[in-house]
Amino acid sequence: MINLKRNSEEELHISRGGNYIRDVVFSANDGLVTTFAVAAGAAGADMGPSVVIVLGLANMLADGLAMGLGSYLGSKSRLDFETNSLKIEEKEIGEIPEKERKEIRTIAVKRGIPAENISEWERIITSKKRVWVDEMMVWELGIIPGQKTFPVSHAAATFIAFVAAGSLPLIPYLFNFPGNKFSAAIFTTALALFLVGSARVRITGKNWFRSGLEMLLIGGTAAAAAYIVGLIIGGR
Repeated sequence: MINLKRNSEEELHISRGGNYIRDVVFSANDGLVTTFAVAAGAAGADMGPSVVIVLGLANMLADGLAMGLGSYLGSKSRLDFETNSLKIEEKEIGEIPEKERKEIRTIAVKRGIPAENISEWERIITSKKRVWVDEMMVWELGIIPGQKTFPVSHAAATFIAFVAAGSLPLIPYLFNFPGNKFSAAIFTTALALFLVGSARVRITGKNWFRSGLEMLLIGGTAAAAAYIVGLIIGGR
């Protein structure tokens, strides 16, 4: 007996959680890297703490809003595409069922269903319109049926993650840490980058330690470049 329900539910579960994890992890990474790069550039140019705070906050809020709005538009476009595709598939099944049956048989071959079982498989799939439409959506368009997309929630998750992570490099300046504030910002950001990088394993499936080091290296490279630019400009 052919059972497609379990695989579809597993894919749906992974996709639902994965979307928000991806938003949070990558937004947090961007917030950390870009805000710390601003702080590093200001430090390289020997600017005062107040300048770092102003530039850092301005960058953090502007970029956070831009990313949040971008996430909203992307999610909204995806939702509109899926809704329209669903209507098209339902219309085609109603108006040209034989063509759609032929496509179902083609899908059966792609799935690796034995030739002697294809007719029975086709009968099962096409006996219920909802199942038929879902199968076409998955295998023709790569859309997982039943997956709900909430553009506002994605935008909020993106913005909050960006701002929350982006504020970390500014903590030594905002709270006027004693001593070298930039050194404190380096430590805070490096630790956060490693933790965010480690969290990426929920998406990538890679080794958590290696993923953390990778994120730390990427963020450190961006910060070093900004610091060097600050040194060059500040030395003029």
